[in-house]
Amino acid sequence: MYYSQLRAFHAVAQHGGFSKAANKLNLTQPAISDQVRKLEDLFDVVLFDRRKRAVRPTELGERLFEITRRMFDIEGQAIELLTESRALKVGHINIAADSPVYAARLIGAFRQKHPGITVSLHVCNSEAALQALFDYDADAAVISPEPIDDRLLRITLSVDSIIAFVHPGNPLARNTSIDLQELSRAPVILRETGSHTRRTIEEEAARIGIRINVVMEADSREAIREAAFAGVGVGVLSKPEFGDDKRLSVLSINGCERQMPESLVCLKDRARHRLVDAFWTVGKEFVGLDAHAQGR
Repeated sequence: MYYSQLRAFHAVAQHGGFSKAANKLNLTQPAISDQVRKLEDLFDVVLFDRRKRAVRPTELGERLFEITRRMFDIEGQAIELLTESRALKVGHINIAADSPVYAARLIGAFRQKHPGITVSLHVCNSEAALQALFDYDADAAVISPEPIDDRLLRITLSVDSIIAFVHPGNPLARNTSIDLQELSRAPVILRETGSHTRRTIEEEAARIGIRINVVMEADSREAIREAAFAGVGVGVLSKPEFGDDKRLSVLSINGCERQMPESLVCLKDRARHRLVDAFWTVGKEFVGLDAHAQGR
């Protein structure tokens, strides 16, 4: 009875405006506005704050949006079941990752098995990747923390060390390692706040009563490597994120007890989605696990 109104509401909330929602649903903007207004009038509520330039859901609108996300995701699964994508011949999957290293490998293996499926990869920090999952903006995420959340399924892809690196002309390059005390006295380049790498190294320093001297933060591994090569300071990344940049001298970090697990995660309530399940299967094959090892 309220399907058209809920669909219009959901599109406006999802895309941030009536015009964008109209384009998405192939309707006119007045038609979208009329459907949302009917829903508000039927229940005598206000679902959007229209006073600002950007249309934003009210508190009630946000709560309704959480429900319509699930509602239309289930609808999508039903449609997928009845179309060619059930056979994984066509479709699209969204992946969020805090690093492209493992995500790119999984996507490569996935595309080899399912060449008709297109993929979007959004690289961001681990907090943003996890939030994209909960917001239904990502179908799966590859992140470095191992989140403990009853809503999630998880596969540990790898466990890696954190390393430091400097320009070969830096005096620290004479050694093959650096301890946390020495690192705290050096200018350090880290990922942005919200990065699991940054949180881990700062917590390791705090554990022994010292602070890292962060002189620069960057939102990509490439920027950190370039800054280290330019002599800005000591770069810090997980070993896979660093890759194989032969311009830089790599130092192991003595006293850093914690390592960086990289995990593939998805929402339990989306695990049976055909594309998510297919990507999950690739993740299990990546680490040589069978279906029972992950509680599936």
